[in-house]
Amino acid sequence: MPGHTRAQEALFAFCFGSLSIGVLGLVAYLAREPFLFPSLGPTAFLVFHRPTASAASPRNAIQGHLIGVVSGVAAIWIFGVMDAPDALSQFSLTRALAAGLSLGMTSALMVALDRGHPPAGATTLIVSLGLMRTPRQLLILMAAVVLLIAFGWLVHKVARTTYPMWAPSKPPSPFTGERNEAEP
Repeated sequence: MPGHTRAQEALFAFCFGSLSIGVLGLVAYLAREPFLFPSLGPTAFLVFHRPTASAASPRNAIQGHLIGVVSGVAAIWIFGVMDAPDALSQFSLTRALAAGLSLGMTSALMVALDRGHPPAGATTLIVSLGLMRTPRQLLILMAAVVLLIAFGWLVHKVARTTYPMWAPSKPPSPFTGERNEAEP
C-alpha cells in the first residue's frame, strides 16, 4: 500500500486477516457448517496485504475459487471417486490422479480466462481430495469466499485504501503510459 510503512502494512494485514478469518470461524461455529477452510488464508493475505494485485481483485478471487471448485468436481467425476473416502481416510491412486488433473485444469483455466488467483489451487485440491465435495459444502465454500471478499471490500472502503470494485486495474501501457480501462 503506497504511502504506508512496512510496519503499518503488517499491522493492517495482521488485524484484518485475523478479523476476517475469525469472523468466518464464528460463522462456521454458529452455522455448524464449513465456512472456514485452508485456501481462505492465502486469499485473506492477498486482500489485506496486496489489495491492488490482480490476484486479489474480487473478480479473480471469486472466479478463481469457482474455477477450482468446478475443476475439482470434474476431476473426481472423471476418476469415479465422487463417493470414495477422502484422501485423509484412505488415499488411492485414483484420488492422486484426480488431484493432479484438478490442479492442471484449474491452472489452465485461470490462465486462459485471465482469472489468476493462486489460492484457488488449494481449493481445487480440497475438492479433488474429497475434503469438501457435497453440493452443500461447495455452496458454503463459495459463500465463504464471497463473504471474505465483501468484508475485504468494506474494510478497504472504510480505511480509504485502494481495492478494486470488481476487476483488477489494467497496468499502464508500456507504449503510451496511459492506463487502459479495467476489463468487465
